[in-house]
Parts: sequence; C-alpha cells; structure tokens
Amino acid sequence: WVQEEAPDILCLQETKCGGPAVPPEVRGLPGLPHQFWASAEGRPGYSGVGLLARDAPINVTYGIGDAEMDPEGRVVTAEFPSLFVVCAYVPNAGRGLVRLEPRVRWDSAFLEYLRRLDARKPLVLCGDLNVAHEELDLCHPKANRNNAGFTPQERQGFSRLLEAGFVDSFRHLYPDTPGAFTFWTYLGGARARNVGWRLDYFVLSQRLVEGLCDSKIRNTVMGSDHCPITLYLAV
Repeated sequence: WVQEEAPDILCLQETKCGGPAVPPEVRGLPGLPHQFWASAEGRPGYSGVGLLARDAPINVTYGIGDAEMDPEGRVVTAEFPSLFVVCAYVPNAGRGLVRLEPRVRWDSAFLEYLRRLDARKPLVLCGDLNVAHEELDLCHPKANRNNAGFTPQERQGFSRLLEAGFVDSFRHLYPDTPGAFTFWTYLGGARARNVGWRLDYFVLSQRLVEGLCDSKIRNTVMGSDHCPITLYLAV
C-alpha cells in the first residue's frame, strides 16, 4: 500500500521498536531512503515513532525538550526547506485516567514546543494525538465523557492548540462530516459497524492553509486498529 501511495513523507506511530529492530521490508521501502526512528529508553515494545522521507531533511531532532516525556520516544521532527514535519504519538491518559495528569503536562509542553518551531518556519504535525476533539469526532460521546481521549482536559488541550493559530486540516475542509473516524477497537466488530474515534490528525500552521489540497481519512485500508490518514499539501 505504501509503495502504491508513494508518499513524499511517511509518519508512523506506536512502532514499538527501535531503529535496529525495524523490519527489513520497511528499511527497504522504495522511495523512502531517509529514515529516522525514536523508541522508548529501556522499554522494548513500548511507544515509538518513525519518519521516512523521499528527500533528505536539513535537520532531524528527537523529543520536545521535556525530561519527563522524551525518554518515551514519542516525537521525531524533520526540518525541510519550507517547513517542519513533526511526527508524534501523544501519551494516552490510560484506563481509569491514571495518566491524565502527565498527559495534561505533555499537552502544555508540546504546545510550547510547536510554538517555538512555528516561530522559525511553518509546520505540519502528523500523529496519533489520542484525543477526539468534538462530539462529532467519536461515535458515542455521551458514554465516553470520562474516558481517556474525551475528557474535558484533553479536549481543552486540543482547543488551546487551535487557539494558538494551528489548524485541524480535516475539519477545516470537512467541518460537518459525521462518522469520520481513524480508530476502532478490535472488540465487538466495532470497525464493521464504524463505532470509532478520530484520534489521528494533520495539524498545520495557519500560513500553510492556502496550500492545503486535501486531508483524507483512508478508512478502507486495513492492517491496524487505526487507519492511515493522508495530507496533500502544495509547498
């Protein structure tokens, strides 16, 4: 599927492996020779992200400069001539909201990191942000108000991101589209019934919006409890 799509940049989240453990079929993907992997320190099989690119970036950094979260291997940032691309796997608040407080701290630190980048040049944030922002972004909002991914604190964190001048590319183009989900639990045939959540996003700096061609949810592509999303951007 990746070869057919032939993306200029491919971002992967929750890879659960470090660079040396990446399978050879991924290492050898045609057209994506520049590959950058982050993984959790001392925790094999946990978290992890990867950013693969057709063209070599100017610079690549790992983490957001946060001592608490950076060891979890959640962010890779690649700088290109006209923009930054940030690949992120945002922490889950956890069953019973046991990690809600660290998640709230993350949201604050991550927003400041994105602001610092945006002050230098515009950015695209691609990732599993582990939040459904509005009621339209999940199938059963009332039943999930106190569950991870739809708490007031997490939703407010995403609202602050938008208030800071960033744009949810999908909702910018499709503000009222229902049933547009990117994640479905494996339980109970949720995907077949489209009982899902929109947790995966392309978020843009405001000044990139004029080049936004499309932001698509590829919900027919199988292989995970998430589906891919695709951004078409003229730069």
